[in-house]
Amino acid sequence: MINDDAVDAFNNRLTADLNNIKKMTPSQLDKVKVLGTAAENLMKNKDLAQFIHQFKFERLDIMTELSGHTEVDNTTRIAIANQLSGIDEFVRSLRRAAYMKDRVVSLQEAALKQNQADPQI
Repeated sequence: MINDDAVDAFNNRLTADLNNIKKMTPSQLDKVKVLGTAAENLMKNKDLAQFIHQFKFERLDIMTELSGHTEVDNTTRIAIANQLSGIDEFVRSLRRAAYMKDRVVSLQEAALKQNQADPQI
């Protein structure tokens, strides 16, 4: 059975893209910044990077041990390629979250500068 934390995480996930940043509510913008900061922290974590690279090297070692072209060997190659693709997509999702955070922050800073330069009476 799915636990409550997984359900809450799914229900509270951020579904935003760069096309609708200007239309987001302040709470959604805050979520983007929190998520982006968490992603940046993960990308800076040397232990996580080490485990990701270790995972890739292990998969490549398995791939190089496959010398035949039997159905099992070919299925194993496909499975390894899918695993490598999955870990790469995970890293891309971290980069995307960090980029969106940077984009939100830069838009907010630009709006703040505009408001400071052009105060309304």
